[in-house]
Amino acid sequence: MKPMKQYLLACATSLILIPSISQAADEAPQGLPAEVVHATTTQLDDTIEVVGNLTANEAVILRPEQSGIIREVLFEEGSIVEQGQQLIQLDTAIYAAELQQAKARVALSQIAFKRADSLSKKRVGSQQDRDSALAQLRVDQAQQVLAETRLAKMTITAPYPGSIGLRKVSPGDYVNAGEDLVELVDNHTMKVEFRVPEKFFARLKPGQTIKLNSDALRGESFSGEIYAISPTINDRSHNVLVRARVPNPELKLRPGLFAKVQILLDSLDAAVMVPEEAIIPKNNKFFVYKVVDNSIEMVNVEIGQRRGAEVHIASGLAADDVIVTAGQLKLFPGMPVTPIFVDGSQSAKGESE
Repeated sequence: MKPMKQYLLACATSLILIPSISQAADEAPQGLPAEVVHATTTQLDDTIEVVGNLTANEAVILRPEQSGIIREVLFEEGSIVEQGQQLIQLDTAIYAAELQQAKARVALSQIAFKRADSLSKKRVGSQQDRDSALAQLRVDQAQQVLAETRLAKMTITAPYPGSIGLRKVSPGDYVNAGEDLVELVDNHTMKVEFRVPEKFFARLKPGQTIKLNSDALRGESFSGEIYAISPTINDRSHNVLVRARVPNPELKLRPGLFAKVQILLDSLDAAVMVPEEAIIPKNNKFFVYKVVDNSIEMVNVEIGQRRGAEVHIASGLAADDVIVTAGQLKLFPGMPVTPIFVDGSQSAKGESE
C-alpha cells in the first residue's frame, strides 16, 4: 500500500502544478522584444533652403548728359541723400548765355507778332504775315525751353533717395557726356535673387515669406517676401529664377553679399513626425515597421522634410501609430513582437487611464 500512496500523492501534486504552468505560459512574451514609440504630431513649417545673392533695390551710376567742367561737388561720400538733392554742379556760363539769347529772341518775336496781328485786324497787313510772325514766335519759345533744359542738366541731382558712393571726379575736372561720376544705391530695401528646383515651381507664388541669413552677419535673420517669379525654367539647370524683397532699415545688408534663403511653402498644424532611425530605405522607397496587435506590419511612407532627429511623414502613418525604432534587421512582416515603449508614451497612457 505504501507505493500506491506515493503514486497518488505524486499525481495530486502534478495536478496542482498544471494551472500554475499554464498561467506562466500566458504571461510569457509572445514574440521578440522590439523598441517602439508612438508617432507624434506637431506644427511644422514646410520650407526649402536655397542660396542667393543680394542686390540693391535700385542702383545707378550717375553720368552727365552734357560735357563741362565740374565747379562744385555738393555731397559727402558715403552719405545719405534725398530725392532731387543737388550732387554735382557743372559750369553753366555758356548755357546761361544761350538762355539769355533765347529769351531776347522770344521778346523780339512777341513784338513782331503783336504788330502783325494788329495790322491784320485793321486789314492793313496780310494774314500770311501774321501767321509767319506767330510761327517764328513759337520757334523762339521752343528754343528758350531747350536752352532752359540744357542749363538745368548742368546740375546733377539724385533720382531717388539712397546712399551715395565714392566719387570718381574732383572739382575742376572736365567730364564728357556719359562719363562715370558717382554711384547712387537705394539699399533701404534689398533684393535677393535665387534659383529654386523646378519640382517646387507649382508651389511658388508672389507674397510667400522668406527668411534670409548671411555668414557676414552671423546670428541675425531677416524676413522678406517673394515679389517676382520668372515665367520660364532654365532648360539646363531645371531651376526657376525668383526674386524677393527684404526690408533693410538699419542698412546692415549690403549688395553682393552671399545669402542662405529659406522659403516658407506651407504651414502644417498637425504634421506626423517619427524618429529618423525608424525609416527603412529600400529600392528608392521608404518604409517603417508598424506594430498592429503585437505583430509587425511593413508600411510604405512618403517622407517630407527633416527637423533635427525627426522626419516628417507626409503620408502612410497617422498620429499615435506604434512604430519600431531599433532592431529592424531581426524583424519581418507578420512576425509577433513584444513592444517596449522607449518614449514613455505607454506608461503615460496607463497612468491617465
